[in-house]
Amino acid sequence: MANNLLVNVGEMFMNLFESMGFMSGSWENYVMILVSFVLFYLAIVKKFEPLLLLPIAFGMFLINLPGAYDVLWGKYETWETLSAEELTHLGLKLPESWEIIDGTIKRWVAESSTWHVMTAEEFSALQVELAFDLPKNYRFVNGAIQKLVELAHTYENVQNPGLLWYLFFGVQNVIYPPLIFLGIGAMTDFGPLISNPKSMLIGAAAQFGVFLTLVGATLLGFDLAAACSIAIIGGADGPTAIYVTQSLAQFTNEDLLSAIAVAAYSYMALIPIIQKPIMKLLVPKKERAIKMKPLRTVSKLEKIVFPIVVTLVVGILLPDAVPLLGMLMLGNLLKESGVCDRLSSQAQNGLMNTVTIFLGISVGCKAYGATFLQTQTLMIIGLGLVAFSFGTIGGLLMGRLMCKLSGGKINPLIGSAGVSAVPMAARISEDVGREEDPSNHLLMHAMGPNVAGVIGSAIAAGFLLSLF
Repeated sequence: MANNLLVNVGEMFMNLFESMGFMSGSWENYVMILVSFVLFYLAIVKKFEPLLLLPIAFGMFLINLPGAYDVLWGKYETWETLSAEELTHLGLKLPESWEIIDGTIKRWVAESSTWHVMTAEEFSALQVELAFDLPKNYRFVNGAIQKLVELAHTYENVQNPGLLWYLFFGVQNVIYPPLIFLGIGAMTDFGPLISNPKSMLIGAAAQFGVFLTLVGATLLGFDLAAACSIAIIGGADGPTAIYVTQSLAQFTNEDLLSAIAVAAYSYMALIPIIQKPIMKLLVPKKERAIKMKPLRTVSKLEKIVFPIVVTLVVGILLPDAVPLLGMLMLGNLLKESGVCDRLSSQAQNGLMNTVTIFLGISVGCKAYGATFLQTQTLMIIGLGLVAFSFGTIGGLLMGRLMCKLSGGKINPLIGSAGVSAVPMAARISEDVGREEDPSNHLLMHAMGPNVAGVIGSAIAAGFLLSLF
């Protein structure tokens, strides 16, 4: 009795030891944990887009904790019952009156003229009698011998899904990105764009990085669907990048979401570091100091009509852009109509905050070490930097052209705001302008191209999706 108790206690502690995380952790997990610490630093200390970067970093941290993957996400495995041919191949020869019926080992009981499913005890006795042991990853359950089958790492193949698998549902089915656009629309004033419609030219020019990278990624060997997903990073819009990547996932054999999402949001967070050197390199000191005239006042009617007209025109020409653009315009219409204050408030606050948390954690949890740390990931991150940089360059060059054509009335610095990162990109235009002249305020002028960039990235996404 005492010996059995000691054996049971020993087995219990052995199982506990084997279930500890460090028994199953890999070097990739620890590298990604260190990466998450870097993102924590950027979000908390440097305050680089903390509302996005902090949830992403924590999702990355959670999923890479050794041993936590199977609990938080689920297992990519299942048990498959062996056929009679597979049992024969294993070397298991059944006695007379024993047969495989419907995948189950049964024996004929003459007294009752019935087939009896073999019990675990009978199977153990049969193993001893035939000197037969099941190989590793095989088991005997409910009268059947089963083997463990490793499934492809797809969302649908997860067994016993965990919390993060359920949260990822909103990314997998591209629900979160349009909801984020709804919140952005409710938080954004389209007045600067309506007041200066020429800003749309800058927003369009800032998509140069998207199409340049599309060509570059294709030349580097990525298929067209993967190239489109990588290229959209140049729009500097995380939700749009996720939307395009997941929408095109069926057309490519590669899981690109984690690398693309991390790259897109990281570059959004690093806008001050990336854009300022480019702005100072391309825009001469004299032009950086240009002061612009105040924008005209936009009427309430214009603000109400604008989202409806934009949705109508773009929807007719490019229906694939409607899920993102339509929700963006709905959010703005809720705000500007003046009759949906409660809905506008909810879109700006409760809904936006909740979806941001879910989206950030879901994106971060896909950066699992074993699948994230690959050469392909580095290529995607590098191409994303090219896309983002050339998007900034395209906007600045258009700004300089408009400056020349206007006789020096437009400060080219607002061109960098043509990327979609609202309102961070517009703030950088303001900061660089004030470095030359503290009395120069470009924020509202830069918001026009910034809003145009949001619309432009949604249109670019719709164009890329329309290719398929």
